[in-house]
Amino acid sequence: MRIVALDEKASAAGLTLGQSVSDVRALVPNLELREIDHAATEAAFAELADWHSYASPLVSVLTDATPYGDLVMDITGVSHLFGGDAAMLEAVTGRLTSLGIAVTGAIAPSIGAAWALVRQGRQLVLDNAVRIELQHLPVAALRLDESQVMALNQIGLKSIGQLYGRPRKELQSRFGSSLLLRLDQALGIAEERLVPRLPEAEMFVERRFADPIGLLDDVIMCAHDLAVSLACRLEALGAGAKSFHLFLYRVDHKVMTFSVNAGRATRDADHVGRLFAYRAERLGGEYDAGFGIDMIRLAASSIFPLDIVQESAFSNDTGAETLERLFDRMTSKLGPLAVLRNAFVNTYIPEQAVKLEPVIATTEDDPLAAHDPQRARPIRLLPQPEPINVIAQVPDGPPARMVWRRVGYQFVRASGPERIAAEWWASKALPVLTARGAEQAITGNHLVYDEAGTVRDYYIAEDDGGRRFWLFRVGLYGGEVAPGWFMHGFFA
Repeated sequence: MRIVALDEKASAAGLTLGQSVSDVRALVPNLELREIDHAATEAAFAELADWHSYASPLVSVLTDATPYGDLVMDITGVSHLFGGDAAMLEAVTGRLTSLGIAVTGAIAPSIGAAWALVRQGRQLVLDNAVRIELQHLPVAALRLDESQVMALNQIGLKSIGQLYGRPRKELQSRFGSSLLLRLDQALGIAEERLVPRLPEAEMFVERRFADPIGLLDDVIMCAHDLAVSLACRLEALGAGAKSFHLFLYRVDHKVMTFSVNAGRATRDADHVGRLFAYRAERLGGEYDAGFGIDMIRLAASSIFPLDIVQESAFSNDTGAETLERLFDRMTSKLGPLAVLRNAFVNTYIPEQAVKLEPVIATTEDDPLAAHDPQRARPIRLLPQPEPINVIAQVPDGPPARMVWRRVGYQFVRASGPERIAAEWWASKALPVLTARGAEQAITGNHLVYDEAGTVRDYYIAEDDGGRRFWLFRVGLYGGEVAPGWFMHGFFA
């Protein structure tokens, strides 16, 4: 076991990270050791990182060194709200220091430069001074592996500045392409984007409270008020949004996030407020205000142009907008996978011709997948074709009698066949049923893939009771494999 974290007293005693437990106990006999809980530490730091979205909408955790401890924020266009870069850095770090958290911070034009400077006690570097500031730092400040750092030190390359004039091909061949990537990222030559933990907000409004609130009803009322303010801003831009995010900042430095989505771009404050009200009904016991909420932020993303529509007294309301709002409310109340729609797929395979997708995330229908009214299709398809025993008067002809689920049916009339085959470009990837693998297919253990068995001959058969069935045959009589018959659907 080794040391992974130290407090100030342990560091003052001369202990360092990476030392074995037996060594540190010999140096400091009265040392108090605690076993680290990596999962709890990562979760706690992630919550602390989310809380910093009060200062910047783009907050991320760097996992290059450890999955906790390194927090990065994009402050482009934000620092002026705090009075400048230096004032913002002092405000953010000072707030953590007042909570008893040891913190060091740095502001730089690139993520790599900030990561390198913060470990050397530097705080601020200008755009044109990055190369100069980094040249005296050790190569370990480039977020390299230990093996790369040791190999560079062995040949005398101990500072970043010593890498500037070296041939790039030589460095790449000896130390890998990651060395050049990290160097270019630190210097700002190669772009490095952070991955935000919370939904990225293109526009937001917020409200701070002198006295923290805790009731969910108060939160919903505040969300409606913020929706009115956000709608005014969207209207001024002639735009609407499809996604809305509610951030609840607790006094114990944690943040809760709730998101709702709309099927079409909107800026209706009442509609957005109702979506959050329905979303709150799904929370149940998940809502926990802790010691109170001191700030609420409502953000909008997926913003699209939305012109003002002048309604006429003689206009014909088709109800499409009202129906879409109903879908939005149902989805917010029941969940995104609770309200689905049928989307046609451009394929001849019947069981794959329709797929289900959320109504609020619909895709454009394929014009080639429209239903052909000249082709008779059953009202109901079975989840999976089921094997049947069929007696045909003529080989390769329509069935005269069948036994399905141990019940016999006598057919009085039949039509067909209609031959359906898998697309040639996808025949190897589509599951098809053959007589050889029918039993395995219906049990759900696995499907048989056989390119030669992709052809199906479908028949519409009506029995003496007026019931109409959709049957198909795989294979032909007289072939290597006996044909198999399957029940696929019902017309009435």
